[in-house]
Amino acid sequence: MRRKVKYLNYKIFVPYILLVVLGVILVYSSSSDILLQNGFKPSTYGVKQAIYAAVAFFIFGIPCFALKLEVFKSKKLVMWFLLISLVLLFFLVLMKIFKGSSAAVNGAVGWINLGFINLQPLEVAKLSLVLYLAYVLARRDGKLVKGQIWSNLAHPALMTAIMMALVIVEPDLGGTAILFMIALVMFSVSGIPASLAIKWLLGIIVGVLLVVFLIIMWNPKFLQSNYQFQRLMSFLHPFELERKGGAQLVNSYYAIHNGGLFGVGLGNSMQKRGYLPEPYTDFILSIAAEEIGVIGAILIIGLLFYLMWNIMEVGLHASSQYNALICFGIVTIIFTESFFNIGAVLGLLPITGVTLPFVSYGGSSMIVLTCCIGLVLNVYANERIKKEEVETVA
Repeated sequence: MRRKVKYLNYKIFVPYILLVVLGVILVYSSSSDILLQNGFKPSTYGVKQAIYAAVAFFIFGIPCFALKLEVFKSKKLVMWFLLISLVLLFFLVLMKIFKGSSAAVNGAVGWINLGFINLQPLEVAKLSLVLYLAYVLARRDGKLVKGQIWSNLAHPALMTAIMMALVIVEPDLGGTAILFMIALVMFSVSGIPASLAIKWLLGIIVGVLLVVFLIIMWNPKFLQSNYQFQRLMSFLHPFELERKGGAQLVNSYYAIHNGGLFGVGLGNSMQKRGYLPEPYTDFILSIAAEEIGVIGAILIIGLLFYLMWNIMEVGLHASSQYNALICFGIVTIIFTESFFNIGAVLGLLPITGVTLPFVSYGGSSMIVLTCCIGLVLNVYANERIKKEEVETVA
């Protein structure tokens, strides 16, 4: 442990800490008015977020950094973690079948109430998929050559498809897209020809755009009452459909406009006072833009991308395929979540309910993302220790 601390990557650790601290402050600020209106202490969510962050750091993050990296390569651990994720996701499907809309939040059945925390199985699934694909694909290193690609990728592709199918049933299109992107990126960097990876990506982009275009043009009646479809139409026509789902995006625009460059001051947002739904989760960046200005929001986004860049650096310089895959899988989680959240806040993408990493309110997300940071720091420390040992022998 002491040896690993010597090689702690501060370019990753410091941005992580700053984002978590900013997140606690912004969660408190964006939730206090709503809590007061409903008769609760204004600090409730801010205190909970701080507790989530502390628990995530000390109980999950430190062990992920301190344990030997070989522990995470264990077949038993990987398979048990994957099985637990699938069981939790299947449990949500059963909840949807037997409880229906009574168990849904924002149109989706995505949480399991454990009393002290609402567990979101999707978050567990993201990390389990990264560990599983890193384990499987590293063992296939050098085998992904012409004529053997499909046979070697069939099993991990099937497992990913099963996980995605369980998530899309919730329905959670954002979560499904994140799982898909994890698989796509990890497959692409696992050794398959670059030309094939590019063909996959272009084919997927064209396919998705074609499906979305056909749905919009067709505008089928049986989807009119569907929550996900309403979100798509509200994204396309936010002001026309302000009373039918477009209010979130419209009020996000108002919040960003009100804040200007330097903001109205921390705690002084108007949009968080009942105008903008979920101001401390999906749209926390809008509140940040209103209170600390566009410059403050850009600072938060800059920290996220600086963090991602340094995780990429660790992956690019990793000495083993497994270490590289872990880093690329984790950076894909953070990037895709950031991309969907920022895009939704700015009206560039449909609202998918994806939160901003490390900043938005949520215990499951904080725990899993902290585990991710611990793993990347573990990979970096191990790489430096191995390099030191080789130099000593030489």
